[in-house]
Amino acid sequence: MEIDADTRELVARALLEDLGPGDVTAEAVVPEDAQGRATITQKEPGVVFGLDVAAEVFGQTGAGELEARAEEGEWRDEVPATVANVAGPARALLAAERTALNFVCHLSGVATLTATFVGRVELTGAKVLDTRKTMPGLRALEKAAVAAGGGTNHRMGLYDAILIKENHAAIAGGVGEAVRRAREARPELPVEVECRDLEEVGQGLEAGADRLLLDNMSPVELREAVAVARGSGDSPELEASGRIDLVNVREIAETGVDYVSVGALTHSAPALDLSMTLDI
Repeated sequence: MEIDADTRELVARALLEDLGPGDVTAEAVVPEDAQGRATITQKEPGVVFGLDVAAEVFGQTGAGELEARAEEGEWRDEVPATVANVAGPARALLAAERTALNFVCHLSGVATLTATFVGRVELTGAKVLDTRKTMPGLRALEKAAVAAGGGTNHRMGLYDAILIKENHAAIAGGVGEAVRRAREARPELPVEVECRDLEEVGQGLEAGADRLLLDNMSPVELREAVAVARGSGDSPELEASGRIDLVNVREIAETGVDYVSVGALTHSAPALDLSMTLDI
């Protein structure tokens, strides 16, 4: 993963938050000239992601170059397993430890949960999408973790695609009118519209939306909506959303939709358990 200026700034702010004016514990008990070798270990099955961010953390504390020992984006069952090593000044390694692990554990958790969802919908033809329900400041990293877990990124923000939600449609005077306004205003952008029932599905189809977001529909309702859309000739893409979890995601995917969007990928992913040990 490319570390851009925004990520470098994010890492710098995270380190400042943790270190403040300095690590008083390490300065008190660790000799300034002490050298060490750190080992990052994956302790539970899952998908590791974020080692490049961790490398930036260690680099900014002056700890040295991180040596990746595992492929990111691959599910690993055989644990514990070494995923990275870093050698350098012991104080710098300790200064980087928590911030590096915070990034890697969280991003690996996102990748792992995504891979679990992707596995549940295997062979259905449906793809797993993320959403904008991300932690502030972490969207680019979390969406990269979703991709590493086999998921598909939805729009990055409010600027790169039109998604007409319930409130937009209400202000515009209905689903169809909202789609028509969006088409006229920004013809170069794809237009997706949220539909809560078959009536709104019909309105979205008539207005020529590129994708219909079938929101909070039951599997029975989804099948009906899919049948209506597929029977319309030039069918738009179909996305199911709302109350989707690991228990029901396969049933929803089997209704014939193209996508299932899951906010939990980023807002509720548990951290993957990784740790760092230091040898002097």
